[in-house]
Amino acid sequence: MDVVLEVSDQFMFDYMYAWLLPARPAPYDFPDKTNGTAQAFSSWVYKPATEFFSLQPSQAAYQSIWARDNIYRQALSLFLILWLFGLVTYYVFASLSYIFVFDKKTMEHPKFLKNQVWLEIKQTNAALPVMALFTFPFLVAEVRGYSLLYDTSAEGPGRWYDFFQFPLFIMFTDFGIYWIHRGLHHPSVYKHLHKPHHKWIMPTPYASHAFHPVDGFAQSIPYHVFPFIFPLQKMAYVGLFVFINFWTIMIHDGEYYANNPVINGAACHSVHHFAFNYNYGQFTTLWDRLGGSYRQPDDDLFKKEKKMSTTTWKKQANEMERIVKEVEGEDDRMYEPTETKKSK
Repeated sequence: MDVVLEVSDQFMFDYMYAWLLPARPAPYDFPDKTNGTAQAFSSWVYKPATEFFSLQPSQAAYQSIWARDNIYRQALSLFLILWLFGLVTYYVFASLSYIFVFDKKTMEHPKFLKNQVWLEIKQTNAALPVMALFTFPFLVAEVRGYSLLYDTSAEGPGRWYDFFQFPLFIMFTDFGIYWIHRGLHHPSVYKHLHKPHHKWIMPTPYASHAFHPVDGFAQSIPYHVFPFIFPLQKMAYVGLFVFINFWTIMIHDGEYYANNPVINGAACHSVHHFAFNYNYGQFTTLWDRLGGSYRQPDDDLFKKEKKMSTTTWKKQANEMERIVKEVEGEDDRMYEPTETKKSK
């Protein structure tokens, strides 16, 4: 994450900290203090975060009492990156998915909630800053050199690992998320933490980040733990971080492209939302198969005319109602009236 931090410093944070916390000039004849007009500069020395590119710092980089390597500055900057850049990514790509991918006919489903899109966005807005607060200590530890992140192949295990790290990352995080997610469905935990995300029986792309913040953070732990256990190339780390957010949106977009026994795509995840106790995995079906919780999506979900039929919807609604009684007891969701849905 030091690469992202360097870019953010270069174009935004240097100027922000120079304005908020300007360095005080030291008089030439200290301690007499007869000359206080000298320009203040930090003693911090620029060192590129990666050998693949460098950004020559502007004068603002040297004009704050909090230099770039100040731990408090790094902590605040990384918190803001996680929160604000997370919001930008969410709004831009969830909106693009909602506009161009998500089938609006889904909103006629009997289990689509009243004002659901607004509720999903509201939940995300509340969750992201808290999730960022829980997460930024991991990133501070990374940029201060406590992880196994590396820059060039020569610094890592070898060229072979530059390729192997990707399937290793997917398998490790998928394994961790499977068990964390399954644990969140335990009766003593579910109603307190995971239920807010299961409010969305027929999710839209905006539901992708609409979690209770502790739930969202818990399911992200494997991502942040990985570079402290296994080597991970810095640019690959940034790419995987972006991919994770894209994937989270994609499995909530309601467009069932992948009828694949290995990939845990949107169809598999839709089964999880209306049938609750299946398909806990994030990327693959492997751990669900080994854990006995895999449920193959019905073939009808891959045929648009049947996927959006009242027969399929009624079947899903009946199953959901039965399971909700077992898992939650009373269903406290507020559904949109059928008349309103038909008028849209």
